[in-house]
Amino acid sequence: MHASKIGGASTGKPRRRKRRGSYKTQFALYTLIAPVLLLIFIFNYIPMYGILISFQDFSPFRGVGDSPWVGFKHIAYFLSDEAFWQVMRNTLIINFYDLLFGFTAPIVFALLANELIGSRIKRLVQTISYLPHFLSWIVVSGFFYQMLSPTEGIVNAVLGWFQIEPQYFMVNKEWFRAILVSSGIWKEVGWSAILYFAVIAGIDSSLYEATMIDGAGRFRQMLHVTLPGMLPMIILLLLLKLSTIFAIGFERIFVMQNPLVLDVSDVISTYVYRVGLLGSQYSLTTAIGFIQSILGFVLLVSANRLSKRLVGMGLY
Repeated sequence: MHASKIGGASTGKPRRRKRRGSYKTQFALYTLIAPVLLLIFIFNYIPMYGILISFQDFSPFRGVGDSPWVGFKHIAYFLSDEAFWQVMRNTLIINFYDLLFGFTAPIVFALLANELIGSRIKRLVQTISYLPHFLSWIVVSGFFYQMLSPTEGIVNAVLGWFQIEPQYFMVNKEWFRAILVSSGIWKEVGWSAILYFAVIAGIDSSLYEATMIDGAGRFRQMLHVTLPGMLPMIILLLLLKLSTIFAIGFERIFVMQNPLVLDVSDVISTYVYRVGLLGSQYSLTTAIGFIQSILGFVLLVSANRLSKRLVGMGLY
């Protein structure tokens, strides 16, 4: 019994030392992450208190506490309003095009850039592709307006060589969504491909050597080694993309739309700006944002469960 106590004491001290060391390590990590958590709490969780506005006839002079409660009045009004279906349809269509073309473009770009011979050429291509990301949407919209101008634009100049009449692309409803999605791809394709480049760099080189021994060429290596290695990252980013399918960047739409294409370009974010900020209907726009968040959350959970069933991977 005395020996067991001695043995217990001898094994207990190293364990206590390990725990103390782990506590010190964790404390250092918690100290590093504490400012980030504090900022997230201040700017993401405290503002959730404002959701109450969607159930009130909010008045800035009376505040959240004294504004009268109206229940689901604003939510019911928005869901029954014709504008709801128009802006929701436009939001979903544009996001669907972004998902179909904008999400797949970085994947294709990363695969093609990885096949370039020579590390210098690869770095040069990657660097050039990153640059548009750092331009503001004001600059990007000005670039596209100038490029597609019916009088001075290079696109209409090329069409003129083939005796085609100048086209007013930016005020044409049929062209606006294609131009919007194309501008997003041009601006973000290189930046969005960074994660895929990192994943490709981490793929075990022995897998490529094994496929070469089996007689596989560059295309089959890309198909059977590179693409499967990228699959977890693709699924992760796809789930995150699906969670925002009911939302779309305000600045991108706002700087490129005009009254002539409002029927196809008016989305939830621009509608909220026009009705909420310009029309001072704070309760209605808060209710719209609340509905938007609920739909995004439901879609994220559903997509995550479906991904787990089909491919065995998910966000959580």
